[in-house]
Amino acid sequence: MAGPASAEGIAAAPHPDRAGGPGARAVLSLLATLFFMWGFITVINNTLLPHLRSVFELDYTRTTLIESVWFIAYFVASIPSARLIRAIGYKKAIVTGLGVMAAGALMMVPAARLASYELVLTALFVIASGITLLQVAANPYVTVIGPPETGSSRLNLVQAFNSLGTTLAPLFAGYLILGRSTGGTAQGEVVLTAAERYADAQSVILPYIIVAVVLILLAVVIARFPLPALHASGRSVGAAERKGLSLWRHRNLVWGVPAIFIYLIAEIGVANLFINFVSQPDIAAISHEEASRYLAILWGGMMVGRFFGSWLTHRFPADKVLAVFAIGAFFVMTIATFASGQVAMWALISVGLFHSIMFPTIFTLGIKGLGPLTEEGSGLLIMAIAGGALVVVQGWLADMYGLQLSFLLTVACELYILFYALWGSKPTNALAPVDPAGPVDPKPLASA
Repeated sequence: MAGPASAEGIAAAPHPDRAGGPGARAVLSLLATLFFMWGFITVINNTLLPHLRSVFELDYTRTTLIESVWFIAYFVASIPSARLIRAIGYKKAIVTGLGVMAAGALMMVPAARLASYELVLTALFVIASGITLLQVAANPYVTVIGPPETGSSRLNLVQAFNSLGTTLAPLFAGYLILGRSTGGTAQGEVVLTAAERYADAQSVILPYIIVAVVLILLAVVIARFPLPALHASGRSVGAAERKGLSLWRHRNLVWGVPAIFIYLIAEIGVANLFINFVSQPDIAAISHEEASRYLAILWGGMMVGRFFGSWLTHRFPADKVLAVFAIGAFFVMTIATFASGQVAMWALISVGLFHSIMFPTIFTLGIKGLGPLTEEGSGLLIMAIAGGALVVVQGWLADMYGLQLSFLLTVACELYILFYALWGSKPTNALAPVDPAGPVDPKPLASA
């Protein structure tokens, strides 16, 4: 199984502060910008889905299918992304990924002009494929760029900037998409005329043009940035070291792959159905535009949680922190499922805080102790992001049993994360980690 850019290549890369290149802070700042952008673009979908639901008159199953197509891209594009990184290098691959995302954003213009559901799906698939290329490279790179014992702390830190993007996106899209559409400003569900639906479809053009321009500018900046190159010299040695080793001997990875998969079902299900949920008469009885502001609070809680989680996982065992957050998520999701009114709404909002550290912490626990197998392990964990595609199952449950009861699926997901934190994340020490570059002085990165 191919994975992200070679782990041994990453390990052998010169330390940013020892190679005459940019410092650790500059490298992490650049990576944080990437995390911000793909978080921002991903969460635009949370406001886009209720918008498209009214434009195309979709049921919950077809609405959530839009997000499923987005996450199917992670499964389809993960292996090609890894191969592309090997072929053209880390830096060029990032620039390529940003270019692919910009192309997908521009595809939303003809999709809106033609009011085509199928073309919208295609455009979102292209954007998600570009994000996959960035994810495949950036997550393991951040994890191994410094001391392994603080890898979870670093990844939580840059993921906090991802959450900054997810916090601002609902405000951006709520104003430029929902706030400029008939369906978005109406109270509750509304049936639009054909002319109103076509006019509403046009409201996505301006925000996606803005996104495309920003992505192109970011690609230019990164192309000119002296990002430390990955060495190819360690790859043959790494291949020899991997011979005879098996990923399946590592319990933390074997149970970590489904943990990422299941966590994504929980996170994406909550985010994508949030606006429709709180807009219901027995919950908050507000318009979709107003609901988008509360969605920003949910993602803001995730941002705060990741900054706090970076501090926590720097000082306490990551598995223990994950267990506490999983218990909190289970508790508030149970309330959201069975309560009503403001209590249910704020319980659902608060789950963002408890979800905050889950992805980066599971990821770092999953690759812990893999040594020369880190490449393959990282690839499997990134592919598991495709779990977000199963949000369509929650859409089906919402159609069959009601939107609120569909969150029982999320409650079950939280229990698996708790199981992983308490037992599944424990390394089996099947092999000792290998660092071809030798010991790295942690001092320059300690303050990063």
